[in-house]
Amino acid sequence: MSSAVAFVLKGYPRLSETFIAQEIRALEKRGLDIRLYSLRHPTDRARHPVHGEIKAPVVYLPEYLHHEPARVMRAWRALRHTPGYRATRRGWLSDFARDRTRNRIRRFGQALVLAHELAPGISHLHAHFLHTPASVTRYAAQLRGLAWSCSAHAKDIWTSESWEISQKLADCAWAVTCTKANLAHLSSMAPEGRVQLAYHGLDLARFPPLNAPRPGRDGTNASDPVVILSVGRAVEKKGHDDLLAGLARVPEHLYWRFEHIGGGPLQSSLQETAHRLGIAERCSFHGAQAQEAVRTAYHEADLFALMSREAGDGDRDGLPNVLMEAQSQGLAVLATKISAIPELIANEANGLLVAP
Repeated sequence: MSSAVAFVLKGYPRLSETFIAQEIRALEKRGLDIRLYSLRHPTDRARHPVHGEIKAPVVYLPEYLHHEPARVMRAWRALRHTPGYRATRRGWLSDFARDRTRNRIRRFGQALVLAHELAPGISHLHAHFLHTPASVTRYAAQLRGLAWSCSAHAKDIWTSESWEISQKLADCAWAVTCTKANLAHLSSMAPEGRVQLAYHGLDLARFPPLNAPRPGRDGTNASDPVVILSVGRAVEKKGHDDLLAGLARVPEHLYWRFEHIGGGPLQSSLQETAHRLGIAERCSFHGAQAQEAVRTAYHEADLFALMSREAGDGDRDGLPNVLMEAQSQGLAVLATKISAIPELIANEANGLLVAP
């Protein structure tokens, strides 16, 4: 039987995680046999084309243990006398003593189900994101006596406790992260050489260069305003409210429109901010969109802006893929010099950088 790899994801499919879907499809093309295990059911109505190309089957673990208690109990009964159970439970109890939350309990229950329901032939587990998915993966791998690895990205790095990051990086076979800033931070908590750098790439078949010339809009024509685009979830770290505040200060004799693409909990708040600033009639909030609509928005815009910043809980971007996408389509880019963004954009060379 050929060897397979289990990919453990927080949610699948997700419009905001195109880079994960593209990686899965690229690895399938390289011949890797992948099985997907998702901790949550999808919430986005639309899907990207790449999701339809992925061949890997998906198993959804119990999103909340009380929703599927019989499934969790079956897994516990099947595993409680196995060689790895006592050591795994002991390790989980130690973690629970430091993090006495319902989420920590849920992680162990999901790990039991994952370990019990792993497809035959799986020899390795890989988690995307260092927080909850890596916890579930780690416990499940210990239960089954398998090696595991993880990909670390952004929020999972900067909002996790250092003791838990160190624990996971010591235990996994290898880890990969997508920016030099992340690499330096994680390497300080990991055995030497454990963490490797691999930047996210773009599938240029999906983002071919735009050969058509862009309109020469300069903001002087009221009937043909400059189009400013931002793509990113409506969350604190994206700094969309900072961008709106800046737009409200643009001189009145310059004409512009702002287009935002992205779902998220602060979408209504951003609309209220636009009304309060008196610029609502110039702003459109489109919510989450599939890749084709995003690509069209890149083509129709004049400027891409993303005001990333550190959120109150420490969360911050790594290197937002939307910056690379915008640049691939010939868009001028304005961003902030935070995290790994300067690894992509050199101020006044291939974009403009400002302080968060």
